[in-house]
Amino acid sequence: MMSPASNELGAIDVLILGGGPAGSAAAIELALAGGRVALLERTLHAHDKVCGDFLSAETLSTLQALGVDAAALGSVPVHRVRFAGTFGACSATLPFSAQSLTRRALDDSLLQRASAAGALVLRGHSAESLQRTNGSWNVGVSGPTRRYVLTAPHVLLATGKHDLRGLPRPAGIHNDLVGLKMYLRLAPAQIAALEDSIELALFHGGYGGLSPVENNMANLCFVIERTRLRDVGRDWPDILSALGRNAHLHARLAGSQPLLERPLAISPIPYGLLLRHAVADNLYAIGDQAAVIPSFTGDGLALALHSGRLAARTLLGGSSSQHFQAALHDQLRRQMSLATVLSRALVSGPQRSALSLALRAFPGVLRSVASRTRIAPEHRLSPESAASSSEKTCTAA
Repeated sequence: MMSPASNELGAIDVLILGGGPAGSAAAIELALAGGRVALLERTLHAHDKVCGDFLSAETLSTLQALGVDAAALGSVPVHRVRFAGTFGACSATLPFSAQSLTRRALDDSLLQRASAAGALVLRGHSAESLQRTNGSWNVGVSGPTRRYVLTAPHVLLATGKHDLRGLPRPAGIHNDLVGLKMYLRLAPAQIAALEDSIELALFHGGYGGLSPVENNMANLCFVIERTRLRDVGRDWPDILSALGRNAHLHARLAGSQPLLERPLAISPIPYGLLLRHAVADNLYAIGDQAAVIPSFTGDGLALALHSGRLAARTLLGGSSSQHFQAALHDQLRRQMSLATVLSRALVSGPQRSALSLALRAFPGVLRSVASRTRIAPEHRLSPESAASSSEKTCTAA
C-alpha cells in the first residue's frame, strides 16, 4: 500500500510529470487499480511531435489493453518496409502488423483515456522543480494562472525528450544527431506508391523515415548530424534539396507540399541511452527519460508504453524504483545495443555503403532487423490491466 501525501487537490499517491504515451499509460494502469494519480502535461492542447508515428504490433496490443482504438482514430495500415540506400531500393513484408498515426491524435486520445480511468489530468501545468523532503516529493508546478506545490510519495518522470531542470539525462551513445519532422501532401502518384509502406532512406549525414498517416498526409521524420545541418541550413527548401540527393526520396518528395510552417526540430537526441539505476528512491524514469532507441526501429512508442505500464505494475506490486529501473534495463539492453550499432552504420560513410549493399543483396535482412529491434516476447506485459490482473490497489491503508 502507498500512503498519499496531502495537497490542495486532495491526496495523491503518484504524481506523473509528462502526458506523453509513457506517462498516460502509467496513469491509466494506476488509476484503474484504484490509485489517486495526478498527471501534469505542460501543453494545453494536442500538438505534433518529432516522431515517426509508427505503431508496431506490440504498440497496438498495448493500446488495445489501455482502451485506445488506433483504427477508430484514423490510423493507416502498414504492411511493408522499403529501404532506399546508395545502391537503390529494396523492400520486404513486415514480420508483424503495424499502423501509422499522428502523435497529435494518439497522445490526445491517451490523455482522454487517463482522465476517464480516474486520473487527474492537469493540462497547461508543468513541473519546474523537484525536491525530496521527509520521504515525499515536492514538485513546484507552473499552471496557467499561478505557481504552486504538489506533494506525493512517488513521482514518475515522463517528460520525454525535455529534461526537468536539475535532472539532465546522461549522454547517449549516438548523440550527435538533430531530429526534424515535416508533414507533407505528396503528389497523388507518390502517395499511392507509398500506400501501406514505411520507407527508410539514407542521405549524406543522416537518414529518414517516410510513411502515410491519416487524412491522406505523409510524415517525413529524419535525423541529421549537427555539423551537416549547419552546412545545409534550416530552411525547408534547403533541407529538401539535401534530402533530394537520395534518388528514391527525391522522387517521393517531388511536387510535395509542406503542411507545417517550418520543420519541427529537437536536439540533442541521446540515442542508446538506457538507465541502469534509478535516479532516486521512489522516482521512476519512464519513456525517453529512461531509454531512447534509434528512430529507424519504429519501436520508440512501444518502448514508452511498456515502460509506463511496467513502472505502474512495479508500484502496485510494492517493489522499488531501483528494482524497476534495473528490470527495464535488462529487458531492453539487447535490442538497444543492436539498434544503436545500426544507427551509427546508417550515418557513417563507409559503413552506410556496406549496409546498403548488404540490404540490397539480402532484403530478408530488413525483416530480421525489424524483428530483432522489438521488445522480446518474454518481456511483454499481459494485455490485462493491472486492475484486472491483481487485487492490489495503491490507495492509502
